[in-house]
Amino acid sequence: MKSKTMTRIAGITLFTLLAMPIGVIAQNQSAVQEQKIGIPARIQGKGIILIKFDAPGAGHGSGQGTFPLAITPAGAATGYYCDASNCHGFLRTHDGRFAEFDVSGDADGTYPLSISPSGEITGYDADASNAGHGFLRAKDGTITTFDVTGAGTGAGQGTFASNINPAGEAAGYYVDDNSVSHGFVRASDGTITTFDVPGAGTGAGQGTFTAFSDGINPEGAVAGYYVDAIGANHSFVRAPDGTITPFDVEGEGTGAGQGSLPAGINPTGTISGNYFDANTMTHGYVRAPDGTITKYDVSGAGTGYRQGTVGGSINPAGEIAGYWVDNNTVFHGYVRTPDGTIITYNVTGAGTGSGQGTFPFVNSPAGEIAGYYVNDKNVAHGFLRISCD
Repeated sequence: MKSKTMTRIAGITLFTLLAMPIGVIAQNQSAVQEQKIGIPARIQGKGIILIKFDAPGAGHGSGQGTFPLAITPAGAATGYYCDASNCHGFLRTHDGRFAEFDVSGDADGTYPLSISPSGEITGYDADASNAGHGFLRAKDGTITTFDVTGAGTGAGQGTFASNINPAGEAAGYYVDDNSVSHGFVRASDGTITTFDVPGAGTGAGQGTFTAFSDGINPEGAVAGYYVDAIGANHSFVRAPDGTITPFDVEGEGTGAGQGSLPAGINPTGTISGNYFDANTMTHGYVRAPDGTITKYDVSGAGTGYRQGTVGGSINPAGEIAGYWVDNNTVFHGYVRTPDGTIITYNVTGAGTGSGQGTFPFVNSPAGEIAGYYVNDKNVAHGFLRISCD
């Protein structure tokens, strides 16, 4: 199970993050020793500090380890870690203290995906049937679970909460008993609104999906994608009033597994993501609030199947934290500044084999990046990349 989890998360923007659990079984507060590395790189006159960390209970076998996926403006990170038997949620405070938690009934794992500035966490857990259930974890550790009406109960079906904004609105998708996906927004009072993008397919594996971690902005606009009847991906943005605007990136492929996939939306409504061309090579894109799309590639990115540039999280300043895949299918991190400058980097200790490397996922308003790296033993370790004067 864990090796499948690693594969799924390693390509979370390239592919679709699907299903996984609910209630607090354990919360362990502990400090962990971290390695701080001064990197002689500079961004806009700033030095870089790298903090590497592992959740205390993380396993050390292939496909196991620590997977940070979201970060607050204050530098608190959440995600999950996998041991030899299951996956569990964690919260790491800015000063390095850990709270580990499980949702009650999570026979197949707890998977936090997003955190609000105040520390509310949303995600999903997987039950014994591998069906997903949404959860919200309050700052005090209280966990509330929920299911969207119409969500299926079979393997890979259920409710997948994947984003939360400062107002406590959660966005995600649910998979019905025909394995078709539909979007939803859950208000802070628990009211759930579901939606489908016009043109979304109605077959198994098709439908409407949201981005994850920062796929809903403070105003309540949601970024995501839909899979059409032939399996191609198309981007969309849903306004706070429910108006849905689908869009495609010029040059994206129209075959199964091709097309565009948003990764995040910032407070101004700017969207970042990636698109697969007709050769299923990936490229980054940025869509301005007026609909103008800028495409880009990282120098050195591979040109083969599912290689290339993946656009990631975008912060209020317009900085993008993403990764690129080289010709050997090794992953590397990059930062794209608002003026289009791209700075690449690798975390020390990242492996150099296929499917290994550096996987940045989210960046804070201050430009602090959270992600993980996979070493030469295929074990994942968390990292924070911090810009400093």
